[in-house]
Order: sequence, then C-alpha cells, then structure tokens
Amino acid sequence: MNDRVDPQSLLQTPVLGARLEAVIRPLLRLLEEVTGLHSTYFTLIDEQAGVQRVLYARNSGSLQLPEGLSVPWEDTLCRRAILEGQRYTADVASCWGDSEAARELGLQTYLSQPIRLGDETLLGTLCAASDQAIEVSAEAMETLDTFAELIARYVDSERLLRQLVSENRTLAQHANTDPLTGIANRRALLQELTRRLEQAGGAGGRLHVAFIDLDGFKAINDQHGHDAGDRFLIEMAHRLVGGCQADDLVARFGGDEFVIVRQAGEDPSAEHEAFKAALEALTAGEFRVCGERIQYPGASVGVITSTPSDTDAMTLLQLSDAEMYTRKRARKAR
Repeated sequence: MNDRVDPQSLLQTPVLGARLEAVIRPLLRLLEEVTGLHSTYFTLIDEQAGVQRVLYARNSGSLQLPEGLSVPWEDTLCRRAILEGQRYTADVASCWGDSEAARELGLQTYLSQPIRLGDETLLGTLCAASDQAIEVSAEAMETLDTFAELIARYVDSERLLRQLVSENRTLAQHANTDPLTGIANRRALLQELTRRLEQAGGAGGRLHVAFIDLDGFKAINDQHGHDAGDRFLIEMAHRLVGGCQADDLVARFGGDEFVIVRQAGEDPSAEHEAFKAALEALTAGEFRVCGERIQYPGASVGVITSTPSDTDAMTLLQLSDAEMYTRKRARKAR
C-alpha cells in the first residue's frame, strides 16, 4: 500500500492516543507482576529526530521513570540492546557502564523488547527496569514478547484502518470531481442540487440554477488544438470559482457546459437577471492558454429560479438548459 500512514503522527491523534493508552496501561501492570520489576514503560522512538520518549510508565518502587521523559536515541539502553541482541541484564553497569542515561536513572536490571510494525518500522519499545538486581524468568520474557506483539498488531490495525478511510475518502472525492478541471462533476452536481433543493424547500427558500455553454469552444479546439482547449476549460473553471460566492456550487456538467447553483436572497427576481449578467461578464475577456492569448466574447447563460416546491434536480437543469439555448439564439441573432 502506498503512502502508508506515519505511526508517530497517528499516535498523536487524541482518539487513537486514548485507545492506545487504554490498551497499554493494563499491559504495564501485568508486566510488573510477571517480571517483578517495579518500573514498566512503553516508549516511542523517532529515529529521524534521534529521540526516544517515554509515553506511558508505571512506577511502584523507588525507581521513577517519568512519562514524557525524552533522551537522545544514540545513548539509550534500548538502542544498545537492539544492536547487541541483549534484551535482559541484571547488571547494567557491567554491560553498559558508559551509558550516561543509565547512570543518572540508577538502572541495575533492565529488560526490553523492540516493537516493530508489519513493515518493520521501529515504533518503540516495551521495557521493564529496576534499581535492584532481579532475576527475570524465561516465562516472563515470553510474556514481554507477547505484549510487544499485541501492541504492534494493534497499531498496525489502526494504521490500516486510517489508510483505508483515507483511500475511500480519496475515491469518493474522485468520483465526485471532474478530472480535468478539479471542480464538481455531473454526479456531484445532481446529488448536491437535490440536497440543496430539499433544504431550501423546507425553509421556503429558492435556488438560482445557472446553465453555462461556452459558445465557440469548438473553434478554439480547431484553431489552437485540443491541449489549448483543455487548458481553456481549466482556466474557465478557475475563473468561475474565483468569481462566485463562497457557498455557490460550481460544477462541470460535461464538455463545454458548466452549472452554478446559488442560494436566492430576498428579491429572487432582481437577483435572477443580475446573476445571469454577472456570469456572462465573468466568462468574457482574455484567456492565456498554452502561450497564446484568446479573446473570448463570453458564454451563453440561462438561469432558472426554483420554487419551494421544486424537488427534482434534473428538471431544473433541463429548464435552465432551455433558458440557455434561448439566450444563445438571441445572441446569434444580434
């Protein structure tokens, strides 16, 4: 799977952080019981930043490992244990006497298991420690391994879930987005127009639905090429989005046709004509595409204003399309 979710950032989210804490704290208590070590803790490792941080800790003895403690990764016992393959010692001084962090904390017994995710990412460690020499049984070591694997699987499952949610959101966005212009496509237009009609009707409101046809677009394609034609459509979409109100719905209906939906105000009749004139003016002017300047006289625009009883999106689109053709004929006649 591409673009895997970063586990470090994932664990910083409040919801997952709370769920992970609910999983790990009982494991730390059980780890204390099976090992006899009175400090048990879970760390996160950020190898890129060179830092290891104690995220959750349980301290029931004289040794205190505070949550939030951050130490340079290069000097930690966890790193040395991984590199040397030594997970446990009851004599830290003889193994790693040069460790400044171990001396400052007064560690004598140390037990650690790295937590690696399914793609071998090093997430952190699950550890137990004491300031006294304590023998740890083989069964306790196996329990530590099991707990570390449980945490890794839990984080992996959450990461996969987030990845799937993100990909589904992306797919849904693509399904509702015109691939050329990046604005809403016909499918999204019908869905959103239907929703807005229901919402407006319930409040006794109205919607302006503008149907835009780019007169002379075929000539642009023929004269300047299809790449220029595509670029012209993209620039027109950007101009419409930039020139409309923030809550307007701007969509590409197909080909060289666009639709804009706007909430009507207190005087829909006056707004109707002003809306149409503004859109025709917005579509006219100079467009720079593929290194050329195109002077475009503007599109034909037809506008229909809904009534509170209107509920069918396609009917309104057909009516606004008919209005657009009436406008197109009038412009040709001139």
